[in-house]
Amino acid sequence: MKIKILIPVYNDFESVSKLLVDINSIVLNNDKEFSVIIINDSSTDKVEINHSNTENIKSIKLINMKENKGHARCNAAGLKYIFENEEFDYIIPMDGDGEDRPEEIKKFIEFLKYDNSKPIVGERIKRSEGILFKSFYNIHKLITFMFTGQSIKFGNYTCLPKLTVEKMINEKATWSSFSGSLAKVEKNKSTIPSIRGKRYFGPSKMSFFNLVKHSLSIIAVFKTNVIIRSILFFLIYLFLISENLSYVTSIPLIAVLALVISVLAISKRENMSELNDSLSNIKNIEEIKSN
Repeated sequence: MKIKILIPVYNDFESVSKLLVDINSIVLNNDKEFSVIIINDSSTDKVEINHSNTENIKSIKLINMKENKGHARCNAAGLKYIFENEEFDYIIPMDGDGEDRPEEIKKFIEFLKYDNSKPIVGERIKRSEGILFKSFYNIHKLITFMFTGQSIKFGNYTCLPKLTVEKMINEKATWSSFSGSLAKVEKNKSTIPSIRGKRYFGPSKMSFFNLVKHSLSIIAVFKTNVIIRSILFFLIYLFLISENLSYVTSIPLIAVLALVISVLAISKRENMSELNDSLSNIKNIEEIKSN
C-alpha cells in the first residue's frame, strides 16, 4: 500500500524538518510505503529542509511554486500533481507546523483495516488555541450548520482514497476550500478523533481575517443552501416582527444580507480552469530523498 503525505509550507521549514523526523518515528515497523511531497508556496525565506533521520520514509519531494497561492490552493495543486504523476493508494494532507499531530497517522492506518473504501477525516475533539479563537471557531461552526445544513468539524488532515482524490480534483470548490469540497463530493465519510496540536515553532498564522475568509469559503461551497435558508429566514422573521419593525429589529436582517453578499463574493474563488491549470505554477521539483 502506497501512502503519500502532502504538506503545504510557507516560510516554516524548521517546523517541516521536525515534522519529517516525527513522521519517520511513527511509520517505523509499518508494512505500508510512505512518501512525502512538500509544496513550497513560493516562500520568501531560505529553503532548508533537514531530512536526516528519515530512513523509514521512502522518498521526499519538494515542489517549488512560482507564485504564492495560499494553503487551500497548495493542497488542491498537490492533489492534482500526485493523482497525475505518482503511484498511490491514499493521500494524507496535513499541516507542516505540528498542529496536525503526526501520531494520528497511526489512527488513519489502523482504521483502513476495517474500511479502506471511504475517506477518513480527523474530527476535532480538542483545540490548543486561546479562548478567543475557540469562541470564534465555534461561532463559525454554528453559522455553517445553520445556513448550509453541514456540520464540518474537520480540516485538511484526512486520509483520502484514490477515488476521492479524483472527485476532488474535478470539483471547482477544491480550489477555494478543501474541507468544503470534501463535504460536497463525499457524503459518506469515516472519522477518527483528532486533537489540534501546538505549533512546533512560533505563533499560529491563522489570523482573525483568515479565519473569517476560511469560514466563508466553506459556507460558499453550499451557497444554494445559504440563499434558500436566508430567504426562509427573511420571510419568517419579517412575519414575526411585522408590527415591531425598527432599526434595532432590522439588525438580524442586515446581518444575514451581509452574509449572503459575502458568500456570493467569495464563491468566485472557486475556479475549475485555475485548478486544471494549477500545475503550470510549478517552478521546479527537487528530489530531497529518492527511492
